Amino acid sequence: MDVIAKENLTGVLLALVSSGFIGASFIIKKKGLKKAAATSGVRAGVGGYSYLSEPLWWFGMITMIVGEVANFVAYAFAPAVLVTPLGALSIIVSAILAHFLLNEKLHAQGVVGCVMCIAGSVVVVIHAPEEHPINSVLQLWNMATQPGFLFYVASVIVLVFILVFLYAPQYGNSNVLVFTGICSLMGSLSALDTFNTAIVSPIYYVMFTSLTILASVIMFKDWADQNAGNVISEICGFIVVLSGTILLHTTKDFERSSSFKGGYASSINSGGYAPLSPTLATRLYNGSSEFTTHDEEDAMLADQISLQRQG
Repeated sequence: MDVIAKENLTGVLLALVSSGFIGASFIIKKKGLKKAAATSGVRAGVGGYSYLSEPLWWFGMITMIVGEVANFVAYAFAPAVLVTPLGALSIIVSAILAHFLLNEKLHAQGVVGCVMCIAGSVVVVIHAPEEHPINSVLQLWNMATQPGFLFYVASVIVLVFILVFLYAPQYGNSNVLVFTGICSLMGSLSALDTFNTAIVSPIYYVMFTSLTILASVIMFKDWADQNAGNVISEICGFIVVLSGTILLHTTKDFERSSSFKGGYASSINSGGYAPLSPTLATRLYNGSSEFTTHDEEDAMLADQISLQRQG
């Protein structure tokens, strides 16, 4: 078992603090939104702005900012290969807090996803490379202008232009990978409102994290001093983290699908009609309006079922 470098340990602790704050911020902001909606009678999703005067929502924003700052500083002490996958732990924090504070049940699949994220993160931490210190701007410039990284940047720019001008106009609203790919490619170097968050989040996380690690490996040569065993272990740990993340989000999507199916069955029994919820695989490709709704619209559909029953 490799000894974790002191610099890496600092980066790991900062990344863990970041995940805790960011994960908690989602819950705090959601409680703030609910409280503001209950007070004003208008939800943020339908144009309400009362949450801007809700202290709880602002506390959630401050919590998120603190987490993002900690995450930013973590990159100064540990390589992106180590810090980036640990971002998945914020999903675990959010899922656990939602279970206890928002009464959003964490099913068995979600628990498995959490365990996979933790196990994968441990493997990544154990086998992560040491951070290479950068002593001057010139050294950073030399890294950024090396042929391998310049080729990566040029490839990203070409792919983005192809997606934006050739694929986005025709397939942007029907294939979630188009816009997600554009954001992931550009994000790996630094309008996802079309598709359901449960579908976009895991795909974006997988693509963005993978491309960020690839860019870091090319530019900083993180794996240059490591043996094949450590590199393979890191990749396997990373894949486990990604799989756990996807499983967590798929569980959320399954919960919505189950609620739709339950509403559908009840509506049929009472002589009404209800929309069917698509499967995850279908929603990855098809982009019709019923597949691109937000959580706000889920509630509207439930109201429609209720009205049909009364009719």
